Amino acid sequence: MPHLLILSKHATNYQSLIQAVNLPDLTMFATQDVAEAENYASDCELVFGEPSLVGQVMEEMPRLRWVQSTWAGIEPLLAACRDRGVILTNVRGVYGPLMSEYVFGYLLAIERSILPRWQAQQARVWDESSPGTLQSKLLGLLGVGSIGAYLARTARAFGMHVYGYTRQSEDCPEVEQYFHAGEKLAFARELDYLVCTLPGTAHTRGLVDEEMLKALPAHAWLVNIGRGSSVDEQALVPALNSGRLAGAVLDVFQEEPLPYDHPLWSTPNTFVTAHTAARNYPPDIAALFIENYRRYLKGERMIGLVSYEQGY
Repeated sequence: MPHLLILSKHATNYQSLIQAVNLPDLTMFATQDVAEAENYASDCELVFGEPSLVGQVMEEMPRLRWVQSTWAGIEPLLAACRDRGVILTNVRGVYGPLMSEYVFGYLLAIERSILPRWQAQQARVWDESSPGTLQSKLLGLLGVGSIGAYLARTARAFGMHVYGYTRQSEDCPEVEQYFHAGEKLAFARELDYLVCTLPGTAHTRGLVDEEMLKALPAHAWLVNIGRGSSVDEQALVPALNSGRLAGAVLDVFQEEPLPYDHPLWSTPNTFVTAHTAARNYPPDIAALFIENYRRYLKGERMIGLVSYEQGY
């Protein structure tokens, strides 16, 4: 009978959601405390939880066979799971709708001048200037995984054109043109919006560098909802300060929380949010674990299976 350790700040909620479906042959221990988890760890072959917590108890789990992360990002677990030959799955398929709300909330605010209109209202100014529109604008997706594909569908619903930059996949029908390694400057040159959804790997670190920022049109905006490591912040700040780039919407950073004295807090036309574009929704995360558990018992390919060769 498999033993499962649930180690998460939502442990009680996850336990209730899993118990409600009466999974076969499963014994569960649930806690949000690492020290308490160590009391159960040696008996468990399965663990379900946040990588930042799970990574602290893996050495106490000699029977471990499968880790289900509650995050899309699995960097804290990657090396340890790879070295031990453990199955590692993440939740990369559940964030598309929330990420889409975040990205297009800001894109609409930018195009429709929502903040300037509100400022004009406060000053009692009748502002009759024409707003922009998303129609026919060009959205570039840096990364066309499950989140990028969802964003592409939303963009097409607004009448936008969509380009994609990816290492290999070309299976999203909403992407009109694909670019690959060595083509990132050609990819950037015509974009109105560059949206970065990349995972944090050696291949993506610093991909949005000074050269790429210079290739973007001056009216373009950068939106980063992937990993802070993919953007060279030392190159981004002067690009924003000089007006070489129109603006940025940033939810992730190289250091989090963003330090109090970091220049991105006050660069022009920059919106900063605290890694909140898509927070975990426990029913969706639990549903994914439940499906994967059933596949685990049958020996079937699991959803969100991490490739150790690709690092995500």
